Amino acid sequence: MSEAEISVGSKRKSRGSNNHGNSSNATNHVKRHSISLNQPVVTELAPECSAGIRVTFRDITAAAYRTKSGIQKTPLVKSGALSSILGLELYLKKEYELRTGSFKERGARNALLKLSEEERKVGVIAASAGNHALALAYHGGQLDITVTVVMPVVAPIMKISQCQEMGANVIVHGATIAEAKDHAMIIKEKGGQIYINGYDHPDIIAGQGTIGLEICSQVEDIDAIIVPVGGAGLIAGVAVAAKNMNPDVKIIGVEAMRCMSYTEALKAGKPVRAASHVSLADGLAVPTVGLNAFVTAQPLVDKIVTVSEKAIALAILRLIEMEKAVVEGSGVVGLAALLDGLLPELKGKKVVTILCGGNIDTTVLGRCLERGLAADGRLLSFTVVVKDAPGGMNSLTQVLTESGASIKDILHERAWLLEDVFAVRVRCMVETRNSDHTEKVKNILSRKFRHVEFIGMSDHSTDTLQGP
Repeated sequence: MSEAEISVGSKRKSRGSNNHGNSSNATNHVKRHSISLNQPVVTELAPECSAGIRVTFRDITAAAYRTKSGIQKTPLVKSGALSSILGLELYLKKEYELRTGSFKERGARNALLKLSEEERKVGVIAASAGNHALALAYHGGQLDITVTVVMPVVAPIMKISQCQEMGANVIVHGATIAEAKDHAMIIKEKGGQIYINGYDHPDIIAGQGTIGLEICSQVEDIDAIIVPVGGAGLIAGVAVAAKNMNPDVKIIGVEAMRCMSYTEALKAGKPVRAASHVSLADGLAVPTVGLNAFVTAQPLVDKIVTVSEKAIALAILRLIEMEKAVVEGSGVVGLAALLDGLLPELKGKKVVTILCGGNIDTTVLGRCLERGLAADGRLLSFTVVVKDAPGGMNSLTQVLTESGASIKDILHERAWLLEDVFAVRVRCMVETRNSDHTEKVKNILSRKFRHVEFIGMSDHSTDTLQGP
């Protein structure tokens, strides 16, 4: 797989093409060809991403004016349910309602509109696992600019297909976003396209900053804005806009614990490469924050916290249950920090959290919901030994019915119980109302059955209890 490149192509007809091309010229196809592992790796950044440029309030207001006809103002709504349980006044900035499902459209459109006529003719290229690619593809199509995106093999198939549908030339290459970026830079050197970094290009940061302008115009006297942090372009832009309009507002960044690139940059005083691991907040898994983003954000950001995978899963669940909102892991980290009690100083305050994207695969969503239920103490997994005779299984299901637990999954394991040939082990997962109900079910099972082993899904711990 490391030697294969998939050129997915584009479904948008190129300028000057006709409708009668033969099958060899069809653009809806997949080609695979070998890529030499010895080709040079281009690691240097584009000049605009290596100079330490500080984005200004004027840049952001200009971006707002430039993009106003192509970017809708997103809703900022108070959540009564979440405000009640958190003990503060919580407002949700719903960036996932933009056309491609994320805030990335703002920066993408601003950067594309700032291209010269010559640059528009050669087109643009970027490396992205999803949201930046979608934003460039959509607005490139709107502005008739050729867009090429290099996506790693781990990019969701849905996002690859959507980019193709929107007219981008899609190349799938590399095991990670870093490898995809190196390949994009190689293509740029050969083809002359303009490389647009998804989080550190000054025009991208300025575009993302328009969210801060909107927030301050939609709700008065905000005490704090909580911003997801990956490459730091979003928090840089929002911080500049919000601090200029309301100097007293607190800007709080939230990173996923499995990729703390901004935290590491703060320790080092400059962007450095941080360890990055697979996370539910995959859009934040940027190993090194952008230089321009960092120098812009550092003087303005008041606090950075990190959240666990458990907290992220629970936040996804809470938004679905309480707000009927499907938000990706990267977009819920602000809420996750609040739910996890990491920001106690915000009690009683007026707080905005940015729900920056909603592009989550249905399969991943299912896993997140299950992990969220486990984190919330509403899933119980256990094994129990029952008689291998008529009525043996019924004794278990009867106990679960009487306890009010709902069976989600059940498996008979006869072969692995060697001690007693007249018994069978049953592996079971049940859903409960809450953590107190879970404890009640555990106590009932331990009283009714001699051998019960409980497996805590949220922390992977195992607790073995024996009944009388």
